[in-house]
Amino acid sequence: MTESRFLHRLTDLPAADWDALHDGTNPFVSHAFLAGLEAHGCLRPEWGWRPRHFTLWEGDTLVGAVPGYLKDNSHGEFVFDHAWANAYARHGLDYYPKWLGAVPYSPVTGPRLLARDSRHRAALVRALRDDVERMGWSSAHVNFHLQDEDPAFDAHWLLREDIQFQWHNPGHWMDFDGFLADMNHKHRKNIRQERAKLARTGIRYRIVHGDEASTDDLQTMHGFYLQTFAEYGNAPALTLPFLQHLATTMPRQLVIFLAMADGEAVAGALCLRGGDTLYGRYWGGAPLAGLHFETCYYQGIDYCLREGLARFEPGAQGEHKLARGFLPQRVRSRHWLAEPDFAGALAGWCDQERADVDRYAVALSEHSPFKAREPA
Repeated sequence: MTESRFLHRLTDLPAADWDALHDGTNPFVSHAFLAGLEAHGCLRPEWGWRPRHFTLWEGDTLVGAVPGYLKDNSHGEFVFDHAWANAYARHGLDYYPKWLGAVPYSPVTGPRLLARDSRHRAALVRALRDDVERMGWSSAHVNFHLQDEDPAFDAHWLLREDIQFQWHNPGHWMDFDGFLADMNHKHRKNIRQERAKLARTGIRYRIVHGDEASTDDLQTMHGFYLQTFAEYGNAPALTLPFLQHLATTMPRQLVIFLAMADGEAVAGALCLRGGDTLYGRYWGGAPLAGLHFETCYYQGIDYCLREGLARFEPGAQGEHKLARGFLPQRVRSRHWLAEPDFAGALAGWCDQERADVDRYAVALSEHSPFKAREPA
């Protein structure tokens, strides 16, 4: 027999029990990352984030879990459902609170149904739907889950898809020149010119992992993060103590790229490193031509090539990434709605959205920066 429970604090679970449910290659679902968000002021009820991690037990043994939150808005999710909330409101229904299975502020694909086998993943989904309905919440959502987790969701869970731009090493790129060699002349030339122009300014890079980052390094990177959010008029969620926590608890997974000029940092990019993937998360810097592309993209590609990482995911959106070697990849999410009439109407809406994404993917494929390969 299994029993399900919602947990209000991840620290109520030993880290070893939670981390035994995943293979450790995705840093965002680790106990250290998720508990750190809660402990260091990154998740606040007034911002709409209330931890409600869903867990499945066999006796005293944790056999499944989904990192989850009770949401009073749709901010910080990157799967946009504001139109759904507005439709509910027009019909006199409450869309919030809703339950969200996700990693806050992180549009990164990874495991969401944390369990040792497919049987427990399916049991997680069944129990989650029953408990969300029992609690009277409008809906349950699982964002940026792995495609391998699809079989756990039945037909009542609507599928949404979107596009992100990611760098994948096909296996034969040994260095940056090898990467550029597969590009057509125009894009290869543009990238070389961008890098050379910035290099002539004297900008050089320091790359530090968490266990190499000084107090000043972490403060500087956090300052760049605050600067970017201020420039866009958004409220920054990540605190300096959280970055310090990552440096301590995930010392080789935290990677910071610092652009240096005359001994001073003028830009920075904060990344996390997984098993075979570098994940770009935040950046900030001076308004210098080419600085963003070098700090956020080219330095990350160089790092992956040196370290033998196969993938670089620099974040959501951004068609400008295509010209720099980041190709379109599908990302997915699942959605269950308690109101049958809305679920039926939104099923057609999701079908149309996926068809639009299909057309967008085809259009993007016509603008690949890489040379066409001869058929085998």
